[in-house]
Amino acid sequence: MKILHTADWHLGKIVNYVHMTDDQAFILDRFIEIVEEEQPDVIIIAGDLYDRSIPPKQAVDLLNQVLTKLINDFQIPVLAISGNHDSPDRLEFGSQLFRRQGLFLDTKLKRDREPITLYDSQGPVHFHLIPYVEPAEVAAVFEDEEIKSHQEAASRLIEDIQKRYNMAERHVWIGHAFLAGGMESESEERLSMIGGSPYIDAHLFKDFSYVALGHLHQPQRVAYDHIRYSGSILKYSFSEVHHQKSVTIIDLQEENDLTFEKKPLYPLRDFEIVEGYFEDLLSGEAATSPHNYLHIRLLDDGQLIDPMGKLRKVYPNILHLERRRSSVNTQIDELNKVKERQRLSHEELFRSFYEDIKGDTISEHRKNLISQAIDALKEEERGQ
Repeated sequence: MKILHTADWHLGKIVNYVHMTDDQAFILDRFIEIVEEEQPDVIIIAGDLYDRSIPPKQAVDLLNQVLTKLINDFQIPVLAISGNHDSPDRLEFGSQLFRRQGLFLDTKLKRDREPITLYDSQGPVHFHLIPYVEPAEVAAVFEDEEIKSHQEAASRLIEDIQKRYNMAERHVWIGHAFLAGGMESESEERLSMIGGSPYIDAHLFKDFSYVALGHLHQPQRVAYDHIRYSGSILKYSFSEVHHQKSVTIIDLQEENDLTFEKKPLYPLRDFEIVEGYFEDLLSGEAATSPHNYLHIRLLDDGQLIDPMGKLRKVYPNILHLERRRSSVNTQIDELNKVKERQRLSHEELFRSFYEDIKGDTISEHRKNLISQAIDALKEEERGQ
């Protein structure tokens, strides 16, 4: 069975006040060309179809056009899930009707859910569509208050699959999550820390034939060859400058017999970091293409009059202009501090905030009060 794996379209995305819809329409035309060339048996979209819960009309129209072409013109089944950027309620609209046409879209977790089973010459392939969910949602579905982390939630879901299905057959997990060891970038929205760490151990998924993931924007494998992120279809920040965007083609034969191929996606306008002196940049030869989205670092020390205005006459899509700082390591240090804070729990974040403001260590009594308040909020959210 030939599977096309993609994710993280983020339709409706705005980067530095620039709407990316034209760029997304261009790259999805290339995506359609790949589908036509490869003729996959099934297409997987592993979450974050939209960039926000209420997408703009242009984004909805674009998704409608692409899905209509895939279903009506190519008649290829599409298996999609909601990601952490999507609204499960809005994306769920019409999903039961769409199933008859070959669009299988899961946005909410159900207790007795069934996989989508497709067949090839080797027999059945069971696709388990697991939308992005908080640990509290999994705890509610299984009526198990012990589930408090993303790791525990994933473990419980996998345990349920293993109990109910013959794992000697071929099973594909479609999910939107952050696996420990995956390489992140700045454009991924941090997953909720409610209930602890958002990270999941990749080894939980070792018994699946293939694991099709969304959330991390860089195409990559995690721990095993068959556990993969397809990555986003476009670069959405300058931290992704060195990414090569693609979709992944999987040829799934018998269990553990897989081959992979990345089909590159070349954008209308690439993201590029350019560094140089103002006068040299005005020549127009500093960027690979003057129409690329640019982050420009000026090396000049003296005063410059309207550098952005003058440079935009040459490079119309400058998104960020800065003077290079004297210390090369300053930005790296700041980025490391941000990443370090992202890994802190709610209690640790508050303690850091308290100590920054007060200039003193928080007492054990106040730590306990904060922990109780956080637990109360978790219980309230779980009840909803």
